[in-house]
Amino acid sequence: MDESSVSDHSVTEGRSRNIRLIIAYDGSGFCGWQIQPTGRSVEGEIQTALRRVHRHPIRLIAAGRTDAKVHANGQVANFQSDCDSIPAPKFREALNRHLPADIRILKSEEVATEFHARRDAVRRIYHYLLLRQAIIPPRWRNYCSRYRSSLSVGALNRCAAPLIGTHDFTTFAALQHASQNAIRTIYSASFFFRNPFVVFRIVATSFLWKMVRTIVGTLTGLPNCQPEEIGALLRQQTPNPRCVTAPACGLYLEQVVYE
Repeated sequence: MDESSVSDHSVTEGRSRNIRLIIAYDGSGFCGWQIQPTGRSVEGEIQTALRRVHRHPIRLIAAGRTDAKVHANGQVANFQSDCDSIPAPKFREALNRHLPADIRILKSEEVATEFHARRDAVRRIYHYLLLRQAIIPPRWRNYCSRYRSSLSVGALNRCAAPLIGTHDFTTFAALQHASQNAIRTIYSASFFFRNPFVVFRIVATSFLWKMVRTIVGTLTGLPNCQPEEIGALLRQQTPNPRCVTAPACGLYLEQVVYE
């Protein structure tokens, strides 16, 4: 079935179904995932498409809220549908018909009633793309950041090693309030080549606001960065002016993992 064959006029009400979506989006033109008073949001565009398909408002639950300019290749969200006339896999076509070109539903499927995209996630995987060139070509200006460090990928990986494990990441995040719990568990953090980019891949249960971008900016921005230096910053557990935040345009929510 192609997108044009899914008709809003065929919608009929029935039992409630829990539908999970896998979503990709180009974050360049958005104020972030979450609906804001002004600006386009990914959540707002998808909820508008859901309302057009269902003919009434639908609440969307996401695995995480990406910031302005941040992209996604594997965002996950779920919603409750009372529409019986569209098979679960065909919600992909039904929604894509109403979505702008910078958002696409990659997959739709029915899941257990109790599934919750945010609470049930056990791992979140982010990638950050760096380009080691003096000038970023215009076609990539919204999708990566310039990599200025003279450090090798091997040296960067040695500097990233102290971050792995369960730590207080106050130093590497912008806490939204003083009492926020900054303890997180990182399962892996590594740099690798994916021509023409150097990619930073990080896996954790969840992340603090700007945490991934600050880790990237600090590891690549400190002159002659050493593992001991990163370990010392981590143990400070206070904001440090030496920790810089990389631009949002290079960050991608790559995958959300569930049991």
